Amino acid sequence: MASSLNSLEGEIETQNALFNELRLSGSDPAGLEEVKKKLGELKKSLGQAKAKAAADGATASGSKEVAGKKKERILLKTAKGTRDYGPAEMFCREYVERIVKDCFSTYGGSCLDTPVFERKEILAGKYGEDAKLIFDLMDQGGEQLSLRYDHTVPLARYLAMMGGTNTQSKLWQVGKVYRRDNPVMSKGRMREFSQADFDISGTWDPMIPDAEIISLICSILSKIDVGEFTIKINHRKILDGIFEVCGVPADKIRTISSAVDKLDKLPWADVKTEMTEEKGLEPAVADKIGEYVKHKGGPELLAKLLADAALSANPSAKQGLDDMGLLFTYLSAYNVIDKISFDMSLARGLDYYTGIIYEAIVDASAPPSFQANPSVGSSTTPSPALPKKKVTKKVKNEDGEEEEEVDESQVGVGSIAAGGRYDGLVGMFSAAAAGDSKKSATSKGSIPCIGISIGLDRIFALVWPKWVEKGKRSKETMVYVMAAGDGLLVERMKLVKELRDANIKVDFLAKKKPKLPVQFAAGERDEVPFAIILGENEIKEGYVMVKQQKWEMVDGKKVKVLAEGDEKGEKVDREQLVEWLRATQIWKDWEDGKL
Repeated sequence: MASSLNSLEGEIETQNALFNELRLSGSDPAGLEEVKKKLGELKKSLGQAKAKAAADGATASGSKEVAGKKKERILLKTAKGTRDYGPAEMFCREYVERIVKDCFSTYGGSCLDTPVFERKEILAGKYGEDAKLIFDLMDQGGEQLSLRYDHTVPLARYLAMMGGTNTQSKLWQVGKVYRRDNPVMSKGRMREFSQADFDISGTWDPMIPDAEIISLICSILSKIDVGEFTIKINHRKILDGIFEVCGVPADKIRTISSAVDKLDKLPWADVKTEMTEEKGLEPAVADKIGEYVKHKGGPELLAKLLADAALSANPSAKQGLDDMGLLFTYLSAYNVIDKISFDMSLARGLDYYTGIIYEAIVDASAPPSFQANPSVGSSTTPSPALPKKKVTKKVKNEDGEEEEEVDESQVGVGSIAAGGRYDGLVGMFSAAAAGDSKKSATSKGSIPCIGISIGLDRIFALVWPKWVEKGKRSKETMVYVMAAGDGLLVERMKLVKELRDANIKVDFLAKKKPKLPVQFAAGERDEVPFAIILGENEIKEGYVMVKQQKWEMVDGKKVKVLAEGDEKGEKVDREQLVEWLRATQIWKDWEDGKL
């Protein structure tokens, strides 16, 4: 048995070395997957062999000490890039989600839910260089599966499965997505995180859905306390036109786009170096690109680009510029033009965008060591300062493989929402399902789409510190029912039932004869604003005593302030209790969102 175990361990070591060699050399994904699958099978066989050897040894020795050997301790921690959220944090997160979902409904959206994992072939080839971040699952019953990377591709798959019958729809999704990225937990950059998506599909008049989406995200961010925000906008067709005019080879457009997209984080000199030394672009071509992508502004930048004879003569760029002109008109009607920055460096790397692209940023989006973005009205972008520290370093993970560890102090939250137009994605799925090699936006079954993805965890990372600083509540309980004297448990239950039937959130202490101070302490832990006190006389005469309670932040601490009225509270007719509660200023403030 020992020789068999040694043999398996040797095979695993050899197979693991082969896997790492292929992975680092950028080998064919299919071949890499086959090696990975075999490595998993070997590890499984080794585990079974060790278990059998242990069981045989225990039986042969007959020793209770060996057979009942204490199990090794487990490490109680969440997986890398994931975290738990306590009740107070979840109250804040749900508050944010409610605003988002309410805005989605206000804009005419309908809810959709898709599986958290997809067939691997559905996700393959949709994310460009980010494809390496997809979480692959082990073979399950003959299907190769992967955790979803976003909501956009599952939506496109859903629309393709509908056969093009679900046209002109507004659909939204809220749920977890997964990326095998290097996490920065304090900034909301995680491996498991929540996204909220709103997508408009179907053929509409030009740029109207695009303006709707941008108006929507402005409405959401204005209602959530994220601070000042900017919506950066560009157009893939303008970028493609710029690359054509500057002489970028067609096979380098994807990688050059990825380099340009880093201009908000790196100085132009570094971006140019990546283009020329890493991507193989001619320095003169890179300089021409730089003359365009350094600019940002508004309608005045659009006028400048339209005056560029070479760019206006390019069909792709001209179409993009005309779209932007129409979009600016609609955004002015929505009164959000002051939130927009026409940013030529925005070149989101996902492969499926075909038109308008955008992302929402706040001051915290940038790393601390970089200069803040200039004002929206600026037409050029100064080079940001260089980082003071190295952002990443190499460390070994649990499998002994090297990976990058991120210096959290040098990383910003990043964009809190992003998206764009993807007119060809549904048609790509429809064509692939029909065995058609053409992947055109005009393919049969294609549906034009545009959408936005909102990073709820990144928004939470911005909102939560302010939430704590302001001392906002962590629970929705509005009333705490108490009793003096004998406990009056049944009477407390009856009143609790009456209030809950009236849709009032109410609680009480689950004790038969609790002392009144203990009941007050329980209600005050949750900062319940109304304490209702029952007594024998109150029950007989049909009234209750109500104390209104408030808490305020004083020198960074939550302090209870004096209740309105006298120390005993206010006498309220029991039949009028619900109406009385809803008429109070505390209740009205709560309904207005003053938590």
